[in-house]
Amino acid sequence: MAGGVGSRFWPMSTPECPKQFIDVFGTGRTFIQMTVDRFKGVVPPENIWVVTSEKYSGIVKAQLPDIPVSNVLLEPCRRNTAPCIAYVSWRIKAKNPKANIVVAPSDHLVTDVVEFQRVINSALQFVSETDSIVTLGMKPTRPETGYGYIEANLQEPSLRNQEIFRVESFKEKPDLAKAKDYIQNKAFYWNSGIFVWNVRTIINALRIYLPDVNDIFENMLSVYGTDKEQEMINSEFPKCENISIDYAVLEKADEIFVFPANFGWSDVGTWGSLHTLAEADSAGNNVIGQNVRLYETRNCVIHTTQERRVVVQGLDGYIVAEKDNTLLICKLAEEQRIKEFSAE
Repeated sequence: MAGGVGSRFWPMSTPECPKQFIDVFGTGRTFIQMTVDRFKGVVPPENIWVVTSEKYSGIVKAQLPDIPVSNVLLEPCRRNTAPCIAYVSWRIKAKNPKANIVVAPSDHLVTDVVEFQRVINSALQFVSETDSIVTLGMKPTRPETGYGYIEANLQEPSLRNQEIFRVESFKEKPDLAKAKDYIQNKAFYWNSGIFVWNVRTIINALRIYLPDVNDIFENMLSVYGTDKEQEMINSEFPKCENISIDYAVLEKADEIFVFPANFGWSDVGTWGSLHTLAEADSAGNNVIGQNVRLYETRNCVIHTTQERRVVVQGLDGYIVAEKDNTLLICKLAEEQRIKEFSAE
């Protein structure tokens, strides 16, 4: 899923080039490229599908040249994750009605790719043998208020896979007090937004729990893969309800399971999260850029990857980031105000 927009890494990310298409860590690979990279060995490129906004068509094809152009599905407008998943599920079903599917956001970080691949392959085996929906739950490391949580029934592991448990409940993003309670309870996991299922299972669930949206894509079955597909999508997709797959299906369906995992996952949603994840120098600074000099500077994120020389002196706990003609200098503690700056 690569249709998101936002200003969480402004000025690097913009509505024209959002987070999934930028190289936040200075590694030479964007988030969407790293996402595709970690699926190597799990699925071949011809079995990878990207659902994105039509305005990102060019950048997706440029960054992912090995993905078939026909596998890049273009949304004419934003309608949240349920319509996105319904569209790609029907599109895959038209090609392979027995397919097993992993749904993954394109802008997350995974540091232990080997463990990620093991978990994904294990979950794929499980859904190929059952009519189950599996979510990946991340073992929490802090009382995070920016993630939803999954409560698992750890008393009864699945008979087919002892690492997989039935979901007791889904929890909204909590306040700090609730988040602290959650991490004291070993049954609670961060909701990663990564799902695994058989195409038959998810389409049956959509038929039951989101029939109006499902009917839109089921009625287009005859045009998938033809030159009429995009025209029909442009006409019918805007009619979909704006709703997440969590609300539409996961919180209502019966056969919902969680696979607790620990493979160094983060949605890297803020400059502050980058500060905790990126390599730091002895003064706690994360420096991403080749021509940066720091003096008496501590606990800062410096992201300046363009050619100009950058010298920073006397800052503690700041973001310094530049892109083209925009320079941001902002306190890490007041990062939430970046949306105000980017709108001006």
